[in-house]
Amino acid sequence: MNHPQHTDRAHPSRAAGAAEPAAASRRRGGLLPRSRPARRTLIAAGTALAVLLGGSYAATSIMNIPSPLDLVRLQTTPPSGWGELFPARSIAKAGHTTALPTSLQAAPEHVPWKGKRITFKDFLSKTRTNAFLVLRDGKVTYEWYGDGFTADTRMPSWSVAKSVVSLLVGQAIERGKLRESDRLVDLLPELRSKGTYDTITVRNLLDMTSGIDVDENYSPWRPFTGTARMMLTRDLRTFVKDHRDLTYTPGSQASYRSVDTMMLGLILMRVEKKPLAELLSEGIWKPVGATHTATWNLDREDGVEKAFCGLNATARDFAKIGQLVLDKGSANGQQIIPEKWVTRLATPAPHRIDNWGYSAQWWRPSGGNGKDFSAIGIYGQYVYVAPDARTVIVKMSDHGTQQDEQETVDALRSIAQHND
Repeated sequence: MNHPQHTDRAHPSRAAGAAEPAAASRRRGGLLPRSRPARRTLIAAGTALAVLLGGSYAATSIMNIPSPLDLVRLQTTPPSGWGELFPARSIAKAGHTTALPTSLQAAPEHVPWKGKRITFKDFLSKTRTNAFLVLRDGKVTYEWYGDGFTADTRMPSWSVAKSVVSLLVGQAIERGKLRESDRLVDLLPELRSKGTYDTITVRNLLDMTSGIDVDENYSPWRPFTGTARMMLTRDLRTFVKDHRDLTYTPGSQASYRSVDTMMLGLILMRVEKKPLAELLSEGIWKPVGATHTATWNLDREDGVEKAFCGLNATARDFAKIGQLVLDKGSANGQQIIPEKWVTRLATPAPHRIDNWGYSAQWWRPSGGNGKDFSAIGIYGQYVYVAPDARTVIVKMSDHGTQQDEQETVDALRSIAQHND
């Protein structure tokens, strides 16, 4: 779910590691800051304290968030299990699915890791990998699953969902339903504020330059504010209406904010007059021949999709999304996503975020040859695209919050270049 992704931050990390640089910890939002020793204990203590001070059930009811018992379930469930803890809407697959062809190769023996080289097996273990799949020239060349996971297991996307929302935006623009220059408040007039907020455009939301003040950097002692609260709320429409303050003038700089993607989701639902799950099913899931029905978590039963996270699908179907982008928006003989939109998301926008390129909800990590890009979700979710190597890599994990992202991308780059 980049927050339940980038909500990415309300859940304790399962991995304990050294603290990372502050800039990196801000990068891709979440419910909590990155993992540190004893993080789970601190989070549990912070949650318990907040609930007790707030009046337990009465407080959570007033805040319109899950009950204390449900919050305990969330805190004690690994990130890979969160998709089953919230209401969800189904994303139907096509009647005729398209199986990925297979041409298996051996994985590389070693990958780069923090200035050294470690075995590929150690890489999977150190980063708490649950699923790892490599597509080369559209064929599965490597596929691995951890204990309790299979090719049929749906796994949470966390903020990878943001990148999928971008593809839906590209389709809406191509259909003439939307323009990047459109103002947020012209599309959602109930949010009009008669202030600088009213200048926010679709382009600002796509490139995370809106300046909307919904913090991504959460203290475990404040689990009910910012994106954490947005993840937990049972009324997303009211949440965004209640959060219209700005931290800077829209378009003047960039900062990772899950609320920007939530706004894009609400805009899509308004202009298309359909839920996001239905838009995804009809616009992408069926056309690419996804093999499994997916789900998208909601704020409440029959409610609104958590656009910034909450897409639950199999590794192979996530790989089809990556292959769709690698193939410039084409799949099964159809131009599903406009080629110019793929160019847009693969080209960094003017404002970088913590020294990484970013554009239309996709990341351009530092280093490499400057041509690869990726969808990234908290806890180590990746749909990595390497055009030069004609390779897509999917990695689904239970790793620490935004932990070791640059190092992981460097390892994925090495794997993409590997030929058995």
